[in-house]
Amino acid sequence: MASELAVLCLLLLHSGAHGFGILPGKSQSHLEITESAILNVVVSVCRDLAQAEGADFTFPSQPYTTEAVAVACNAKKSSKRFQLALTSVILRNVRVDLRHALNGSFHFDEEMFVQGRRIIAEGVQAVKASNKQENFEAAREKLGEILHPLQDFYSHSNWVELGNKFPNSNLIRSDTSIGNLAEKSRATCRNCEGDDCTNNILEDVIAEGILTSGYFGIVPIVSTKPKGKCSHGGGVDQTSTIEPKGGINKDEFESNHGHLHTEAANMAIAATGQLLDDVRRAAGDRAFLQMMGISKGSSKALCFVIDTTKSMSDDIEAVRDVTSSIINSEVGTENEPSTYILVPFNDPELGPLTKTTDPQVFKNVINSLSATGGGDDEELSLSGLQMALSAVPLNSEIFLFTDAPAKDKHLKSAVIALIERTQTVVNFMITDSTVTNRRILRDNIRRQRAITTSDAQVYRDLAQASGGQAIEVTKTELPVATSIITESTSSSLVTLLQAARNPGKMENFFFRVDGTITNPRVYITGQSVTFTLISPNGESQQSTDTTGSLITASQSVGNFRTLRIKTEVGQWEIRMMSTNPYTLKVIGQSSIDFLFDFVEASQGPFTGYDALDTRPRAGVNGTLLVTLTGSDSGTLTEVTLVESRGSKEVNGVLESQGSGNFLVRVDQMPSEEFVVRVKGKDGSSSSGVFQRQSPTSFRASNVTITADSNPILVPGTLFSVPFSVTTSGTGGNFTIRATNNQQRFNSVSPTSLILVSGNSTDGTVNITAPLNTPSGTDFTMTIEAEAPGGADTNYVMLRFSVLNTVTDFTQPVCQLLKLSNCSGACNSTWELSVRVSDGDGGVGVERVSLKQGNGSLNTSPDAENANITLVSYRASCCSPDMELLAVDRVGNVGLCFYSLKESSPDALSSSTKVTQSLFLFLSTLVLGLHVTTQGGIQ
Repeated sequence: MASELAVLCLLLLHSGAHGFGILPGKSQSHLEITESAILNVVVSVCRDLAQAEGADFTFPSQPYTTEAVAVACNAKKSSKRFQLALTSVILRNVRVDLRHALNGSFHFDEEMFVQGRRIIAEGVQAVKASNKQENFEAAREKLGEILHPLQDFYSHSNWVELGNKFPNSNLIRSDTSIGNLAEKSRATCRNCEGDDCTNNILEDVIAEGILTSGYFGIVPIVSTKPKGKCSHGGGVDQTSTIEPKGGINKDEFESNHGHLHTEAANMAIAATGQLLDDVRRAAGDRAFLQMMGISKGSSKALCFVIDTTKSMSDDIEAVRDVTSSIINSEVGTENEPSTYILVPFNDPELGPLTKTTDPQVFKNVINSLSATGGGDDEELSLSGLQMALSAVPLNSEIFLFTDAPAKDKHLKSAVIALIERTQTVVNFMITDSTVTNRRILRDNIRRQRAITTSDAQVYRDLAQASGGQAIEVTKTELPVATSIITESTSSSLVTLLQAARNPGKMENFFFRVDGTITNPRVYITGQSVTFTLISPNGESQQSTDTTGSLITASQSVGNFRTLRIKTEVGQWEIRMMSTNPYTLKVIGQSSIDFLFDFVEASQGPFTGYDALDTRPRAGVNGTLLVTLTGSDSGTLTEVTLVESRGSKEVNGVLESQGSGNFLVRVDQMPSEEFVVRVKGKDGSSSSGVFQRQSPTSFRASNVTITADSNPILVPGTLFSVPFSVTTSGTGGNFTIRATNNQQRFNSVSPTSLILVSGNSTDGTVNITAPLNTPSGTDFTMTIEAEAPGGADTNYVMLRFSVLNTVTDFTQPVCQLLKLSNCSGACNSTWELSVRVSDGDGGVGVERVSLKQGNGSLNTSPDAENANITLVSYRASCCSPDMELLAVDRVGNVGLCFYSLKESSPDALSSSTKVTQSLFLFLSTLVLGLHVTTQGGIQ
């Protein structure tokens, strides 16, 4: 299925990759298989939610797109975040071919069925654990990684040749048999007859249902395989020239078994859907959709990082007020935040982090905050910010409240790295800086103290890097300044212009308001800043003018000024006339925006592009992947890298990949901080031309740092992350800093490395998570390398998940206790009592819900055994069917079906019902069977 994300073909400029192709074309690719399955499952979940809530639902037109599916789910404002989530899964899927190209266990090559299944099954456990902790970014990354080997199983093994019509459901479980595996000594293939390999698998292998897969190697002479074994096949596979010659892969129509490509690809789609459905059932429908970036409301997070020392009582009260206002006015609307995050800090206390989707829970936590302690001059503000940045969804906005300097200034570069990687805006609400004094009590002597200019500059620098504001006000002015928080809750906010000048200078800035923009606003920070605003028709208004038609509302508080300007389509100009430092930002609301990431050519055995976890290289050419969102008819005409603190620009060369996606190449990455600006045309708008800009600033570096490690950490076990540092600049003694957002995790790493220009030096970070760390906890590790004198720095940011060893692989089971008779009349009822347990060795039942049925369900724990749940159900006799969904504490899912229509009271066994449900689900997934109604997420 060709679709909007087909553009990821920049990752897809693969030549000779083994696995379903990455480049969309005649053959189905990993990209298309993954996208198709996810879109189908999301549609299925939204339909089921609508039906459960009595709402109508309309299936979107085929082929599905993220925009159309979000609309069908009644979550149009989630379309950008949905696309971001889908892209994240696909990028991690594609990355497997680039980083694990020759590891057969990731591709089910060389009959590595046990190893491949282990990767998938452990990955499923990690995804479920991350979802349980609402760590959706970690869940998406792991999901993408395990979908690759799952899909490759159907192309690289002989599962399809054995005549199987349904996926191998045992691939996602660790306690079952994958199948009848071929012995190492057993021959499985014969030579192909010329180019015809349709019958090269031996007849006895087929007849006995023996499972095999092809061997693969790319190094001439060295690559080999056991006698009589099948090869993967293809031009790069050196084993395919060793007898038995040929191969059995079904990656493309032109592959040795390409005649079965369509069957293998459809089976991979169905298997992907089956795994997603298992994850969905374990998480619940709402949490599953949130993992995929779809939620009611704005899909944005409301995130506060708050200093809780004694002098902050007024600030905390202001946060309470704005939180109450947002929750009371936005819950149930399209601007309701999807996630609420709070990180309190002082010194020495930090956290705990609260992350919830329940607005009342968040409100209660905010109301429980108290300002106590304090007295020290500095607080752990950057540690709190680091913790928040590691928890927020990508493209979020954070508000940090403090009246004290940062005690942990050494974290500044690590925080900037997190800002760059998450593209998150950070706003600092600073009270008692140079405006007023903060009174503290120390040694029974009252004295006055204010945040100095140099201390406040740390916050200003971080705000500027993220595209946020450093708002400096008195405590009495703070409630007025918090109006910016209410304005930020809309998920459709876009940046039209952003610039910072320090020292300030007279300069003319231009921005464009297009026909899709509403509520345009100008934010200015700085002392004694003057300007002239000029509209597209030439009308002007001075900053000192109290009247005028261009500025419809103006508000000044502290160093912050906000302007609401007239919505007039065309190019605007603002002439800044101040020599004092200032920042300028112009925003508005629009559905049209863009996503992007920096990518680089793979250094592995196959050509391709991989998304960077680090800064791009300075002074050389660079590549970006840019995706236009919110417009099916729009196109980009220009992508430019613009210096954040200057006027230098580097234009990119665009290569359209279709459906609003572009590969952008620049001749030389800027040496200074820069933002990404795009211009384009929207076919649905009368104004035609639009302009958008990334709020986050980025940097390039002459330092290259790489790291890669298993993304799953076991509590209590030493975990090593090897890394490598190279510089193309001057060598010397480089400072190394390894930080993570989990304060309790013990970490040891080198503090310096000697580098020679052009050569690499290796190091290792060792970290241990405490034994009591909950499964699903994720943490980010940032490894920084700083050149002598701080002249250059780079980082690599990695995300890991903690997973406790799982020994329970059995699904919950049901025991029928009572089933009442029914007279058959609709005005009468029937009743059911069931005992749900997790077996003798199980970890216990966590949740029982009604998957099918129109009756009332009640659950309660067994008085004698907390691991057992008692279920009672009552329904009309005209609703004779019911199905329970039971989930244990590690995410194993059981289904129990009962029906009055069956001759036996305990109608179908759980396994029989699972098989029937799977058949219906896969039929819908592959064949696209739809029923049209109306509605979506409410």
